Formats: sequence, C-alpha cells, structure tokens
Amino acid sequence: MQSTLSRLRQLFDRPELMLGLATLALHLWVNGAYGYFRDELYFIVCGRHLAWGYTDQPPLTPLIAWASDAAFHSLRGLRLVPALACAATVALTAHAARLLGGGLYARWLAGLAVLGGGALQVFGVLLTTDSLQPLAWLAIGLCIVKAEQEPRWLLAAGAIAGVAFLAKYTIALFLVSLGLGLLATPQRLLLARWQAWAGGLLTLVVAAPNLVWQAANGWPFVAHTAVLAAEKNIPLSPLSFLLQEVLTLGPASAPVWIVGVAAFAFWPAFARWRWVAVSWVVLVAAAVIGRGRPYYLAPAYPLLMAGGAVALEAWLPRLAKPAFGALVLAVGTLTAPLFVPILPVDGFIAYERAIGFRPSTGERLRLAALPQYYADMFGWPEMAATVGKAYQALPPDDRARAVFFAWNYGDAAAVDYFGARWGLPPAISTHENYYLWGPGGADGSVVLVLGGTREGLLKMFRTVEPVGRFDNPLAMPDESGQTLWLCRDALEPPQQAWPRLRHFG
Repeated sequence: MQSTLSRLRQLFDRPELMLGLATLALHLWVNGAYGYFRDELYFIVCGRHLAWGYTDQPPLTPLIAWASDAAFHSLRGLRLVPALACAATVALTAHAARLLGGGLYARWLAGLAVLGGGALQVFGVLLTTDSLQPLAWLAIGLCIVKAEQEPRWLLAAGAIAGVAFLAKYTIALFLVSLGLGLLATPQRLLLARWQAWAGGLLTLVVAAPNLVWQAANGWPFVAHTAVLAAEKNIPLSPLSFLLQEVLTLGPASAPVWIVGVAAFAFWPAFARWRWVAVSWVVLVAAAVIGRGRPYYLAPAYPLLMAGGAVALEAWLPRLAKPAFGALVLAVGTLTAPLFVPILPVDGFIAYERAIGFRPSTGERLRLAALPQYYADMFGWPEMAATVGKAYQALPPDDRARAVFFAWNYGDAAAVDYFGARWGLPPAISTHENYYLWGPGGADGSVVLVLGGTREGLLKMFRTVEPVGRFDNPLAMPDESGQTLWLCRDALEPPQQAWPRLRHFG
C-alpha cells in the first residue's frame, strides 16, 4: 500500500509527463473520428507535387501530409504529427510554468489550461499549417526567457523560427511582436548580442528556399492574404476580437491567460518579462487591423497560460486553489466536445444545441448543423463517388478526353484523393496552387463540373447537362446540394482561359 501511494505521489509530481501522455492518448483515440478535413486532402495532393512553396502555404505541412499518408494511408496516421505536437505543447507549457518560478500547482494548472484550450486542441486533431505553431511559438518564447542567463538560446530560437516559418508565415508577425516587445523593455539589451543577430540570420537561411520560391512565382501568398482580408475574414472591433479570443481558446483557459496578460504587464515578479505582454498587444492590434482570424493568435497563448498559472498560484488563497483548478478541469471537460470529436456526430449536434455554444472561425461562411472545422470533414468520399460514377458512365471515347474541373481546391483534392477507385484523371482547378499545375492535357471537349448554374456554364461551353447531384447535410452548405454538370466543347481553350480564371482565398 505504501509503495502504491509512493508511486502515485511520484506521478503527481510530474505534471509535464502525465498531462502530455493524457493529451496524446486523447488525440490518438479521437483522431480517426469523422473523416478527412478539406485542407488535409489538399496538403496530401500538394505533397505529391513537392516544391519549396505553394501559393497559400510554405512547404512543410504538405511534406508532412504526403509522408504521413504514404507511411500509414490512414486518418490516424495522417494526424499523428499533430497529436504529438499538441501533447508536447501541453507538457512544455507545464514546464514553462516551472521556468517562470511556479511550483507544482502552477505546472498542473498551466497544462490543464492548454488541455482545455479550445483551438489549441483543434490543432492537435487536424493536420493544418497551425499544428506545429503553438509548440514553436512557446519554445521561442522560452528560449528568450533562458537567453537572459545563456545567450546561446537565441540561436535555438532562430532555428526554431526558421522551421516554423516553413510551416506557416504568421511566425514572422510573432517575431516582429517579440522584437517590439524587447525594444520596449530593458531586455532590449538582448538584441545587442551577436547571438540575436546570428539567430535571425539562421532563421533567414532556413526560410530562404521558400522566400526564393515565392519571389520566383510573383509572391502569390501576398495576393492570397489580400483576398482573405478583403473578402473572406470578418472585420472585428478590438473588443469583439478579444471576445472571440475567449471563445476560440475556450472558456476553461480564459481566466488563466487573462491573468497571464495582467501578470506579465504589471506584476513586479514578472518585471523582466514585460516583453511578453507587449508582444501580445502588438499581435492583437495587428490582427484587428489586418482582419486576421481569431485562431491566428492561438499559438501565443500557452506562454500566457504558463504565466497566469504562476500568478494564480501566488495570488489565490490556499483553499481557493483546488477549487479553481477543479473549475478549469470541469469547464474544460464540458466544452471539450466542441473542439475534439469525442462524441458521435448526432450526439455532438444534440450537445451543441443543448449548451447553445458554437465557436466562430472568423470567416464569412454559411453554417449548417456543424461548425466549419467539423463540417469540412464530411462528404468528400461521396463527392468523389458522384464524379466517379458520372465519369464511368461516359462512352470510352469521352472518358479518354474527360476531366473534372473544380471551383475550389477542396473539391479538386477530394477527387484526386478518393477518385482512384473510379479511374478518374487528375482534377484541374484555377484555385490556389492548382492553378500552377495548369490544365494538363485537357482540351475542353468533355468536362465534368460540380456546382454553378447551367446558365453560367453555357457562357463557357456549347452544351451543359446535369448528370449527378451531391448532397450531404453534414457538409458545409456551400458544398452540399450541388449539381454535377457534363459540359462539352469549351468556347475558349483551357490554356487560353486559365490566367483569367485564377482566384485565391
């Protein structure tokens, strides 16, 4: 009995290990739920066209997607890297609380806050360009904390930033915010050290191949971002944006990171880390001005949660500490189904309606029964089957010339990934990176198109007739309820129309 209690005590004294393993177990359990996410299919297809860059993202996520799909060819295998990264983020946040001066309570609370951290858990469910960012941003922040004593950690920060840049460009905004935060505080002396400049150079060296690719292709990501800001993302006031941050990060973690902002800004014990609060203010201001989506800043919050946990450990009365920790755990458990697919889809819909809460993606999107990040996991195999059946019904001569044209990369990637069983040729599209792959050998004589109207398509083809329909009530409304059209004899050769049809966003 004494030995068992001793082992339990040892485990309780290791929140980094316990919470990290709990997070990994949770994600390995749920990551086979529902289906492939729209962007995951696109990343796999991009990975089959390996390059140093793509119009709408750097190369690392497509490389991971391609390698994971080739190795496992399963949904759980594809999402193994996000699960590992999420577990590591939880563990590192608990460790961050220790580095900031926290004790055992702070370490447990910090890890629990990230485990209940809304979008931070979504990043562990889906393979996206955000999957590695929370871990990278937190690691960079901790490198700067440790650089006060050992400047060589700035070199590590530079290397991590370079790799993170190859996953998502928002790391550049984070680095700018950190630089401004340091300049605004006495820790600006760190920027005068040669290690800071060497670290920055290391970041540029790692990122250089992608920057060269973007320059060689006319900086398509700039056009992509401009379209998102102007047409897709919802503009928010500063107050509305902060409210969306609370909802995006989840109500369980909100008290912890809000206290973290206050502690980094005003608590004397955190005086040497004021740059963390300044960095957060810069990030929020940039997101509001640039119409960024609320989840863009989610990677900045684990460090705030670590700081908040340390402050709460110092500020809360002794008897209030277990009650507050229990509250965070209870609220996190209550909201977990909103961010992690632990319920069957019918059960989730009923649960969501019962509690009356739906997170926002910050986009101008019509929603049906499911939030966007769940809805985009439904319908893709059925969509490919709709196209495949129509393709197989064509006479052999028509099949030899037929191609599927998609209005967006999601439809194109679904057909490319699931269409092999139907013998479908590679899909073509003028959306995002599909544009760069061109129309292939398509001559426009036989084209299958999902969506649009007959009247609109008759402006592009001589004849248009319906040959199928795709419906899935769980999918995004803009994807479901679409007619599949068989279009013949394009009025303009695809190669000639291609530049005019290019679009982003």
